[in-house]
Amino acid sequence: MPENLKKLFEDHFKEKVQDLSPLAAHGSNREYFRLTSASRSVIGAKNQDRLENEAFVSFSRHFRAQGLAVPEVYAEDLDQHIYLEQDLGDLTLFDYLLDVRQGQADFPDELMQIYEQVVKLLPEFQIRGGEGLDYRKSYPHHSFDRQSMMWDLNYFKYYFLKLAHIQFNEKQLEQDFRTFTDFLLQADGQHFLYRDFQSRNIMLKDGKTWFIDYQGGRQGALQYDIASLLFDAKADLPFEAREKLLDRYLDAVGKLIKVDRDAFTKHYYAFVYIRIMQAMGAYGYRGFYERKTHFLQSIPYAIRNLEYLVRKIDLPIDIPVMMDVFQQLIRSSAFREFGKAKLRLRVRIMSFSYKHGVPVDDRGHGGGFVFDCRFLPNPGRDVAYKKLSGNDQKVIDWFADKTEMDRWLRRIYSLVDSAVTSYEEQNFTDLMIAFGCTGGQHRSVHSANRLAAHLHETHDIDVALQHRELDS
Repeated sequence: MPENLKKLFEDHFKEKVQDLSPLAAHGSNREYFRLTSASRSVIGAKNQDRLENEAFVSFSRHFRAQGLAVPEVYAEDLDQHIYLEQDLGDLTLFDYLLDVRQGQADFPDELMQIYEQVVKLLPEFQIRGGEGLDYRKSYPHHSFDRQSMMWDLNYFKYYFLKLAHIQFNEKQLEQDFRTFTDFLLQADGQHFLYRDFQSRNIMLKDGKTWFIDYQGGRQGALQYDIASLLFDAKADLPFEAREKLLDRYLDAVGKLIKVDRDAFTKHYYAFVYIRIMQAMGAYGYRGFYERKTHFLQSIPYAIRNLEYLVRKIDLPIDIPVMMDVFQQLIRSSAFREFGKAKLRLRVRIMSFSYKHGVPVDDRGHGGGFVFDCRFLPNPGRDVAYKKLSGNDQKVIDWFADKTEMDRWLRRIYSLVDSAVTSYEEQNFTDLMIAFGCTGGQHRSVHSANRLAAHLHETHDIDVALQHRELDS
């Protein structure tokens, strides 16, 4: 029993402690307790790291003075490594998210509204809260500078890549790390960087959002914290919601300082990458090294985030070994199957012309099918259909009379259905399927459309349809 916490409570409040119960501390080495008396409930914290305690107490009082929603620190005895703070209850944003979604992929309006509140408040911490803050109290470092970045990158290398037996040339990877860090340091780093701004560090109480665990804060770039929130692995926000929330965040920033959205976005996704790498280092350290296997359950979500970034984003720097490492992680089945993760599959269906080459899946994990439609009946040989495409009703009606098309598509459905089911079981999140014909106009378009409709009807997945030659 932490009698020193009990004594601190009774000395400060002049009330007897009636109950003292331990609380879960998630990934932290800090110990938390709820202390209650006849009239109040407070949280007691015990942490052997004095400098971290000093940072938390100092930042808390500064933020409170700025009117920001952080817990009040009632009393501290830093010589004994303890302090008392306001009890904000037990409901985190992450817990609320799980309860509302109940394993579903959708993102209800009530969740979006809370996240919008959060992203509007974040700049208050970063910009207004950073004014006059004593960064000398920052721990373990005063800023997210080159040294801090290299700590995170090497944390990822040694505690995830090496423990997971990923292959890489260490000298070349270090060069990529230097190139990557040079790029990150081009962003404005003069604001408060919360460091661990994620859904477990946001409390919901009395209809209000409260913020905790900023003791690792330091000076840095705005991009890092919003990246931490939106790419919070197990929160698993829909990517469309992330983009909308990023816009809301930039709107809020723009009310406090002038912001160049293009300049912000130029560096934003690089900060997403380093945040994911820092988190994966933590998963590796806690999971592979300390054998706390529940940390490994976040890995499939981090892999899915990497897959999204590799497919969507082209950074304006040359980091080939880093990108090869990411591709190895994306292609791995084993990393996707930790824990009980259930990731949503996205099937990309494309039609194309062989005259312009077979499409290459350079943004997914390389899996999928290419089907040759050139042996099928071709309406393009009839002048009445030559200028039409597989999207036109007259062409659709023309294929309706061709039993060869239906027989072939049924075989395709059977093959793709099996692959989709297996991909879902293995938590792969991207599958590419391409149909090619001579002009990429009739047979391939019709086949792609039919498969997309079939998958919509038979599987709970996301389907993206593209007609390369018609869209170009």
